[in-house]
Amino acid sequence: MAKKSTTGHYRRLHGPDTDVSGFILEQMLRTLLKRVKLDRKHDIPYLAGYSRDGKTIYIDRELPRYFIARRWRIYTDRFLILHESVEKAMIDQLRLKYQHAHQIALRTEEAAVRAYGIKWREYDRFMQMYIKEAADEKLARLPVDLDIKPYRDEQDWALLHRMQRAIKRELKNVRRKKKLKTLK
Repeated sequence: MAKKSTTGHYRRLHGPDTDVSGFILEQMLRTLLKRVKLDRKHDIPYLAGYSRDGKTIYIDRELPRYFIARRWRIYTDRFLILHESVEKAMIDQLRLKYQHAHQIALRTEEAAVRAYGIKWREYDRFMQMYIKEAADEKLARLPVDLDIKPYRDEQDWALLHRMQRAIKRELKNVRRKKKLKTLK
């Protein structure tokens, strides 16, 4: 196990650094959780997404925060935050298409899930129950800064049009609320 040095940095782990390490994954997750804001107040097509600037991770407001596996509560936000952060970095920094970035992020998410001792099949089964089909998605509350590049890359034009209409409605609401505050 790595120990903190006097400079605040972690020393190298004992053993090969090419091995998958649950400890390192946990350390990375903690760092990510400090750098991004989590928002669960919106309707997010396909469960999760991110703001255009990558500073906010959105998780659909109807997704339960945990599921039960072998009598344990498994909290899922951390894995979705990891997935969305990796995906956003791959798209922005390496200019990958969404589909390629998604595959890398999915494998990173799977590694983190397994490092926690959770069976991927159980986790994935839970997630699949809540992934809404685009046609079924109610978009009553959509964040105005949601990055829509993944939806463009998927060429889901019908969903994109519905999302754009929902974002316009939200923008009108935001402007109206700001106007009311200035009148007070």
